[in-house]
Amino acid sequence: MENRIQTGHPLAMRRTIALLILAGATGVLRAEEQSSSPYATAADFAKYAMKLREQALLKVEPQVFVPTSSRPAIQRFAWKTNIVTTVFWVGEQAGGNNPVPNFRSSWDLNWQGNYGGFDNPEKSERRNYIPVSFVPRQNPFYCALPYNDVTHGQFKPEAPLVIPWFKQAYMGQGQSVCWHHWIAIRKGNRTCYAQWEDCGPFRTDHFQYVFGNERPKPNLNHGAGLDVSPAVRDYLGLQPTDVTDWQFVNTQDVSPGPWRSYGENNHFVIARRQAEQRLVQQGGSSGNTKK
Repeated sequence: MENRIQTGHPLAMRRTIALLILAGATGVLRAEEQSSSPYATAADFAKYAMKLREQALLKVEPQVFVPTSSRPAIQRFAWKTNIVTTVFWVGEQAGGNNPVPNFRSSWDLNWQGNYGGFDNPEKSERRNYIPVSFVPRQNPFYCALPYNDVTHGQFKPEAPLVIPWFKQAYMGQGQSVCWHHWIAIRKGNRTCYAQWEDCGPFRTDHFQYVFGNERPKPNLNHGAGLDVSPAVRDYLGLQPTDVTDWQFVNTQDVSPGPWRSYGENNHFVIARRQAEQRLVQQGGSSGNTKK
């Protein structure tokens, strides 16, 4: 057999057709280059094509991957700023701009008795944020906000809808989920923490301010929207009527400070006593072990 491929062979015909197409295309390209093409050479055209490719790549949007599952978000609360703040105390008499005596609170009919006595606001009668005459049985860092979630032993209709922690804190019909909740109070570069122990000033229905974005309503105390205890006053260096910022906080977000020291209603005191009891029980059980 001869080594040459005959021109009549199908393979030779395909090769010939391909060469003719290539030659024709080359001729057309050269003709276009000499006539209408703005590029002097094929190399210039190649550079232009590469530039277009790079520009196209730069326009590609980055892909954003959305996780199919996520961890529950930690609850955070916004600061309410420039709130007129006044001072009140357990055992305060009615009079002047205080229409209701503070022997009882909105949630405690025997507030003064359960607190341990009269929370004397006179600075000469106080030391280390508590009265000199007795050690309070409740947290001396307390406050009042103008909302009560309970009326006549029942939750108000809006309470489950507007209180962010209602579901987590619910303990039964008519048992307030606002009572004892913590807030942070800020004045300048100092921040202290207090527990919500009463309702006011003046109102007990303004959930649009307490949990929403409204401002406090006008009242006899220059539109005050927060009452604080003498301990809060002393820690922040407040005047009888002042301006502060405040926000709700979760118990785990309460920073260390004197507000953790006292009170049977104080979550940190309760936790400390429980830990001490466990240690005593563990010590007793180990001491009774037979050898």
